[in-house]
Amino acid sequence: MNNHSSERLYLYPLWIRIWHMINAVLCLILIITGLSIQFSNPSVVVKFKTAISVHNIAGVLLAINYIAFFIGNLFTTNGHHYIMPVRGFFKRLIIQIRYYTIGIFKKENPPFPITPDQKFNPLQQFTYVATMYLLVPLIVLSGFGLLYPEMTLKSLLGASGLELTDFLHVTVGFFITLFMCIHIYFCTIGKTPASNFKSMINGFHESH
Repeated sequence: MNNHSSERLYLYPLWIRIWHMINAVLCLILIITGLSIQFSNPSVVVKFKTAISVHNIAGVLLAINYIAFFIGNLFTTNGHHYIMPVRGFFKRLIIQIRYYTIGIFKKENPPFPITPDQKFNPLQQFTYVATMYLLVPLIVLSGFGLLYPEMTLKSLLGASGLELTDFLHVTVGFFITLFMCIHIYFCTIGKTPASNFKSMINGFHESH
């Protein structure tokens, strides 16, 4: 077993931290209001009409925030963390999954230590790319389709276009909610349970 010395790495510039905090707050608002809309009888947490208004506003703000993230990744070095090397990727993915399911409980060192050039391990990279470049665009587009139903297809393969859009929106919302729950849990797996949360405040990652 190799012993890595503890060190602090500045990995999260200010714009990433601001974007991340805004994104987290908006996602929580959207989840709470989305559940209140989905289970509106009886009312859950937020009243139906209020939930719809807040959900729509938060959705538009999330779309704007996502555009900022997308542009930021295009014009800063942060974008290269979302480029997945194809060669040997699945092998690295399996190694990381094995670490999370077995190695971490044996106090083994992470197989892919965090460095300035490698901020995400293979499993993080896969889930972040899938979420930010597939799920978020889908939920934003389907959300605008529900906000402006005249823009959606009237029918598709004999089914109502609006109903299919709603189904897509709810399904993707479920997966994003699942991602957030898992993401928050894995954030507790750091040098200390709170160290990864502190990273989003001061920008520094504390390695094991």
